[in-house]
This record gives sequence, C-alpha cells and structure tokens, in this order.
Amino acid sequence: MVTLTQQETLHTTRFSLRPVRMSDLTRIEHYASDIRLANSTPRIPHPLPPGLIAGYIERATLPEREEDVWVMDSGDHDGGEVMGVISLMRLDRNQSEVSYWVAPPFWNTHVASDAVQALVAGNPLDNDAMFASVFHDNPASAKVLINTGFAYLGDAETFCLARGATVPTWTYSLKLR
Repeated sequence: MVTLTQQETLHTTRFSLRPVRMSDLTRIEHYASDIRLANSTPRIPHPLPPGLIAGYIERATLPEREEDVWVMDSGDHDGGEVMGVISLMRLDRNQSEVSYWVAPPFWNTHVASDAVQALVAGNPLDNDAMFASVFHDNPASAKVLINTGFAYLGDAETFCLARGATVPTWTYSLKLR
C-alpha cells in the first residue's frame, strides 16, 4: 500500500471539502446517530456504538489509509458546520468508490451535488475511474451522480447495518480518462 501523508482541501463556492479531523467527532456523531441518515448508508449502524466514529476518524487520518475522508465544512479554516462527509475508498486498477452523506438539516440544498462535483473535478487520487452505489429508495442520491456525469451500470444489493437487511442498489461509474 502507498503511504500518503497529506490530503488536499477542495473548494466549492459554498463550502470546503477538508480532511476529517478528530475535532469533528462530536458533530459527526450527532448526525450519524440520526436513524434517517443511518438508513440511507450501508456502513452506519443504528444505534451508533460508542467509539465507532472515533475509530473511523483515526483510520481516515493514518498515513497508510485505504480511504480518504473529507468533511463538507461551511465554516472558516478552524471548522464551522459539518454539513456532511464524502470519501474515496481505493480500489484496484487506479479506481475509487465514492461514498457520501449529507446531514439532515442540509438535505435538498444541493450540498451533495456540489461535493461530488468538486471531488470529481479535483480528482485528488488521480483516479482513472470512480464508482458509487445508492439505495433504490434514495433517488435524490442517484440524481446527484447522474448530474455529475456518472453512468448507470446496473442493479446490485448491499447490506445496510442500520436496517439489518440487504437493500437493492443502483451502481454507477464515471471514467475520468
């Protein structure tokens, strides 16, 4: 695995995508403990176990991390409002999987669209392609991907920890070169 030490900050007109840090713990835990948010992601359980988010942040800040995690931050350089989280999980053949969630107070404000567009435009891992999956019952997330240029690949299933069930998904890809 490649050792990474720095992760760049990306900017939109409304907020920055900056590397996650331990000072985000309380805000991320607050939003991640919301059942509505947990049900829209495969990896957030409900109820949220103690220490889960701290472990997630610790892994995301390791030099040898497998996933780069950014916070959608609407504040100044010292951190303002955590509006959501977006990440790139490294895959083989110079590809990554995009995952994201937006905190419920910012739903339907185009935050996800701006974040995904900034991540694609910045291509911080210099990927050849990106992939993403969304639950069938979350068409707004599918629209975010389609509007960013992702193409539908097909249907699949993913286990959702919060629901304790396998959930049908739509899978998308975007070739970057």
